[in-house]
Amino acid sequence: MELWDIYDENKNRTGRTMKRNDWHMQPGEFHLTVLGVIRRTDGRFLITKRVMTKAWAPGWWEVSGGAAVAGEDSADAVKREIMEETGLDVTGWDGGYLFTYKRENPDEGDNYFVDIYRFTGDFTEKELKLQEGETDGYMLATLEEIEAFAKQGIFLHYDSIKQAFTQ
Repeated sequence: MELWDIYDENKNRTGRTMKRNDWHMQPGEFHLTVLGVIRRTDGRFLITKRVMTKAWAPGWWEVSGGAAVAGEDSADAVKREIMEETGLDVTGWDGGYLFTYKRENPDEGDNYFVDIYRFTGDFTEKELKLQEGETDGYMLATLEEIEAFAKQGIFLHYDSIKQAFTQ
């Protein structure tokens, strides 16, 4: 069973945990998620397509990310998620933490912080090892291609993270 730390509204750990996806959070309680934008040195971004069996946003494009597990800081969480989803180890790459945004969904019991990272490095497509059951392909996309997916409404979190592509 995967556990997540519960944070207060100031992004401090409360010392309590919750079960993964157990949406019974109280007002002022949050969990921590991370997103990692991967930029290749040629300026293209690695994006992945969600499998069609996903309950939420099947077939949409996204960047690597997920929840931080209990006791894990966001930097370790984003590196783990990128490794699990793409096979790339971004340790030692240029970049790192950019910013945080917060979402409050009291009707759903799901409040969360999202720490955004961007890493730039050189890699080949042969190095990619996509996570089976999670991804249905990838693309080395230009900013214009990502913006086009966003305009079609098929790129997750774009409005919240778009500055990570241009900073």
